Amino acid sequence: MTHLNAEHARRSILEHTRQLARSAAAAGPHAAVPTTPDWTITDLVEHVGQTQHWVAEIIERRITDPTQLPTEMAVLPADPGEWDSWLSGSAQRVTSACSDDALDAAVFNDAGDERTGTRFWLASVLNETVVHGFDAVGAAGRPDDIAPGIAAALISNHLAMLTSPTWEMLRSESAHAIRGTGQTLQWRATDTVDGAWFVERRPGGATWQPTTRTADVTVTGPAATLLLIMTRRLPLTGNDATGIDGDIGLAQHWLDNTAHVAD
Repeated sequence: MTHLNAEHARRSILEHTRQLARSAAAAGPHAAVPTTPDWTITDLVEHVGQTQHWVAEIIERRITDPTQLPTEMAVLPADPGEWDSWLSGSAQRVTSACSDDALDAAVFNDAGDERTGTRFWLASVLNETVVHGFDAVGAAGRPDDIAPGIAAALISNHLAMLTSPTWEMLRSESAHAIRGTGQTLQWRATDTVDGAWFVERRPGGATWQPTTRTADVTVTGPAATLLLIMTRRLPLTGNDATGIDGDIGLAQHWLDNTAHVAD
């Protein structure tokens, strides 16, 4: 899996949360969010802030039993003028909870993979903040900037979730749809050395490896573009930054059946 530097992740959570807050203020609380059509900016801000507070509590309390996960969510201030401060507080809380001292602590890992719980949640919060930050800047008509290394790490996190036992349990329809008989997909970033993801659709479930191989379809482009395509924020085709070689229908089928984990 593409390595996620904890300090870089914490800084990115803070930076993208600030960017989201600025975009929310520019767009206004009732603005529609084009990339999440059922949401307004209010829904987006509430979701990101609540998620950050929720994850922080899991780590602060060192929760290892999923039946003990928090059930109460933080309350979004009614006054949009307070959202900047509220989001800043949620981002500061979760990044403080994910301190170096907590990275290897015993905490529940929802993906059930080899990561410690805190490292899993750090990646998950970063994913929520970056992808929904893109949603917010789109609503506000502002430019977005996702660093290639962060995008690459989030692609690895995305694939880890899609091929995890948790995904099979909670989103069985998706997990079954991406099974296959050996069909292969290669995703390759053009702007980072840690940017190769080889996916194989097997009868027992999809698998992935951080490597480059010959595949039935290969999709290339900047890491941020690939992340936004894979999280269904950008279309697969019609993007000048993306190259597709092989069975485009196979790539589109994968995307059609893999909803972003933050949806």
